[in-house]
Amino acid sequence: MSSKPTSNNSHRNIVVCYPVLPRHLDWLLQAAPGWNFINAGQEGIGKAIFDADIFVGHAKVPVDWDAVVRQGRLKFIQSSAAGLDHCLVPSVIDSEITVCSASGLFADQVAEQTLALLLGLLRGLPTFFRQSEKKEFVRQPTGDLHGKRIGIVGLGGNGRRLVQVLKPFRTQISAIDFYPVSKPPEVDTLGPPEDLLSLAAKSDILILALPLNKSTHQWIDRRVFEAMPKGSILINVARGSCVNEKDLVDALESGHLHGAGLDVTDIEPLPETSPLWTMPNVIITPHVGAQAANRVDDSTKLACENLRRYLAKKPLLNMVDKRLGFPHPDVQAMSQPQWRNGV
Repeated sequence: MSSKPTSNNSHRNIVVCYPVLPRHLDWLLQAAPGWNFINAGQEGIGKAIFDADIFVGHAKVPVDWDAVVRQGRLKFIQSSAAGLDHCLVPSVIDSEITVCSASGLFADQVAEQTLALLLGLLRGLPTFFRQSEKKEFVRQPTGDLHGKRIGIVGLGGNGRRLVQVLKPFRTQISAIDFYPVSKPPEVDTLGPPEDLLSLAAKSDILILALPLNKSTHQWIDRRVFEAMPKGSILINVARGSCVNEKDLVDALESGHLHGAGLDVTDIEPLPETSPLWTMPNVIITPHVGAQAANRVDDSTKLACENLRRYLAKKPLLNMVDKRLGFPHPDVQAMSQPQWRNGV
């Protein structure tokens, strides 16, 4: 099969838009025999999406989803990303299109990125990097992770893996989630979203692992920062638009927050004029939390498993509650890891 087969409206079409290799297309063909695959790429997805009965991937360019919904052909989206703000527009939410995400697929990498940002801030790495550039060897105060009170906003696949990674540091962990069910044993308290301010008030470190949707847009704002203890830290490995960046800058400049570790920002790339770039108590990474050597392999394995299930009319992994933008814990792929064993 050509890596970019010709579109044909007479076929049942699966349109692919993520960086697949020939072997990944072979895996997909095996999962959906008899279907026509269109490897659109980012440059072609805006047009090819109208030929799709099924879409697999993540469109990073504008797509006229309203027109796609009006056309009525697309029935199933398997996202290769955990965040679904790229496709969950109101018309898709209100449609009968089934949507599955990659929630939790790269939880290990997100946990590692969180640790990198958090330990970097606590151990004073921004200060020491600047000293190193000047060839200065001067001791400065540092902080500790052990024994800290940690609050996690969003206990999906990424949040639950974070709990497992952070607990050995003898931390006290509390969390909130839109589905406050199945509390992990490492979590001391698990509450609903309404507990956000009380969670912030008892958190030396507040970690954001929540989805971006209408209710979470700019949700982490001045109220939250003022509730957090003086000298606390914010880590964002979710979506930048969940945070009111002006309020964050104010909290950092005032000294109320000790620091912030940001893998995501409201606008990406972060504008050169943003004061966050030059703040000595901020570490910024360019949205690399989910980067992984096996990213495309695992994304394709999950897509293959769900294609087989979808075509067989069996329950899907990571099927999303479109109103909230993420799957219920009972259908998360990470709770049924056997799909990783093959294609």
